[in-house]
Amino acid sequence: MVSVIDRFLKYVSVETTSYEDTNSFPSSKGQLELAKMLRDELIEIGVPHVELDEEYGYVYARIDATPGYEDRDTLGFLSHMDTSSEASGKDIKVKMIPDYDGTDVLLNEELGISMTVKDFPELIRSKGKTLIVTDGTTLLGADDKAGIAEIMTMAEVLCSEDAPAHGPIAICFTPDEEIGAGVDYINLDKLGAKYAYTVDGGRIGELEYENFNAAYAKITIKGRSVHPGDAKDKMINAIRVGNELDSMLPDSARPETTEMYEGFFHLEAFSGSVEEATLEYIIRDHDMGKFEDKKRLIEDVVNKINTKYGNGTATLELRDQYYNMATKINPDNMFLIDNVSMKMKELGIEPIVKPIRGGTDGARLSFMGLPCPNICTGGMNFHGRFEYTVKEDMELIVKLLISIATI
Repeated sequence: MVSVIDRFLKYVSVETTSYEDTNSFPSSKGQLELAKMLRDELIEIGVPHVELDEEYGYVYARIDATPGYEDRDTLGFLSHMDTSSEASGKDIKVKMIPDYDGTDVLLNEELGISMTVKDFPELIRSKGKTLIVTDGTTLLGADDKAGIAEIMTMAEVLCSEDAPAHGPIAICFTPDEEIGAGVDYINLDKLGAKYAYTVDGGRIGELEYENFNAAYAKITIKGRSVHPGDAKDKMINAIRVGNELDSMLPDSARPETTEMYEGFFHLEAFSGSVEEATLEYIIRDHDMGKFEDKKRLIEDVVNKINTKYGNGTATLELRDQYYNMATKINPDNMFLIDNVSMKMKELGIEPIVKPIRGGTDGARLSFMGLPCPNICTGGMNFHGRFEYTVKEDMELIVKLLISIATI
């Protein structure tokens, strides 16, 4: 049987960065490469029903119930194949740090890159365990290839001769979750689950059924370029106008100044020249009323720029991405949370039920009629070069998923 860590290391070797501004789905060829790899592996480990959506890249699989449990509701497990574009996902160089001693981690001696306990105090929780990190030049890809590896390892156990008794299990690996498109073309009939979990989260024990309401905003600033020696009262520098616009959004509503249920505007990208500049934001809030207020505020800011510099100076593209699944889980489907909490405790894991400061495919699936809370993967510091995961935690999550499948 292949270990969850060996699987994970194989998956992260495939570059699967997703990109917002493409006309293809999935948005990168690497995701299709990984999808084919996962399809072949599912067949190899004995999963009886496996299908790759050749057009959109979804991988569907179904494990039959053990005899006597065929009448149980089908339970689904999902993870996404893409990684964030906020850090490179190419040529990932993985390092294993066994028996971590609780001090700063030197990722790259040549470049002088370290992950410090001062900056990342949660490292202390993993003292004595095996850290899996990068060389500090790329992300790791635990978001969400750790989840894929854990589900795949669970699937191999459930297909083995000595598998524990379980009902029918559905599996799906999705593309383009990081850009909010992960379930745009999913076929729920083909998935066939009545309830599901995404395996796509952080530290061991985290269990979530609340997430942000989410929107994406792209603002294009049209400037006016004039020779700087003759620019007085003529030039409109799109870069400076973009800076002015960003300064009109509250400092108290940024990712670096918020926590728990507090929402934010996150400036993800800012590029351009005197003639034209582009700002890309994600807008987040757990509370629907405050979410709508934030969208209105960014509209007001754009209007103020146009009032000051002339109509058409700033153009806003604003669209919703997903909503808070809490309204679809609580109270009717809270047994999904209770079941996992129970199984965590049986394995000696402390359940940490908390709001997701982000989103998962499960948020949109819940609104599509498939209640789908989220289970941790054991990874930390996603979307950046200080991302890491913990070997022992990933192994424990495999046991958790198998235990959940037997309920």
